[in-house]
Amino acid sequence: QVQLVESGGGLVQAGGSLRLSCAVSGRTFSDYGMGWFRQAPGKEREFVTAISRSGSSTSYADSVKGRFTISRDNAKNTVYLQMNGLKPEDTAVYYCAARTARSMYGLPYREADFGSWGQGTQVTVSS
Repeated sequence: QVQLVESGGGLVQAGGSLRLSCAVSGRTFSDYGMGWFRQAPGKEREFVTAISRSGSSTSYADSVKGRFTISRDNAKNTVYLQMNGLKPEDTAVYYCAARTARSMYGLPYREADFGSWGQGTQVTVSS
C-alpha cells in the first residue's frame, strides 16, 4: 500500500508562484513514477505533469509547459510541483499520484497506471 500526503496549496495572486509537496510512504519511493493531476470546478480531472522513477525524464501538459516544473527527491521520498506565472485558470484541486502499475508505455504514462492518489490540495489564483 502506498500513501501520499500533500501540502503547499493556498491562495496566490496572478503571476505569483507556489510549490506543492507530496510525501510518499509504504513502499520504496524510487520504485514509482510520479504524477500531478488537477480538477477545476465543473471540469474533469486532467493530467498536469509526470516524472520517471529516477527523475531523469519528465512530461508536461501543453497548458503548463514553461511555467510548471516537476521534481523529486528520492532520499526524502518526496515529489514537488513548482508553479510559476500562475493564472486564474490554474485554480483547481491538485492531486499527486504514484504509478504503482507499470505498463509497456513510457511517459506521459496512462492514467490507469496510477494506483495511489493523494488527498488533494486546493490552489486558488486571484485575478
